[in-house]
Amino acid sequence: CRALQAAGCFWHVERDLRRLDGVVATTAGYAGGDLTHPDYEQVCRGIGGHIEAVLVEFDPEKLDYADLLQAFFDLHDPTDPYGQGPDRGPQYRSVVFYADNEQKKQAEIALETVSRSGRYRRPVITELRPWTSFWPAEPEHQGRLCD
Repeated sequence: CRALQAAGCFWHVERDLRRLDGVVATTAGYAGGDLTHPDYEQVCRGIGGHIEAVLVEFDPEKLDYADLLQAFFDLHDPTDPYGQGPDRGPQYRSVVFYADNEQKKQAEIALETVSRSGRYRRPVITELRPWTSFWPAEPEHQGRLCD
């Protein structure tokens, strides 16, 4: 199974998601924008509207999509509309890209659960968007599991 999530710098997201039992592979890349085959510089400059995202391949026998969504919300601040930590800008916003109606339904439930949890003082602003395209980042951005 596959999921596409964005929660700040793709290196941090990739690092945290790879630690989950059941994640088979991750790919850093770009999603949600208008350019075909965007590059890192274009995304950093805001050209095309892409978001740094991570494609997650997972084994549903070990990790179901609902648990992956919970891990996604646990690994970042879903109330920050301007990025995560020192990574600031629209390319670092919080987004769950859904591949089909079942993923959309589960993402809506997870978003509602997090929003009502009382965990955050500010509103949860994570976007739910259809997964229309994903462009893998350049090779030098793959597997850079920063601390």
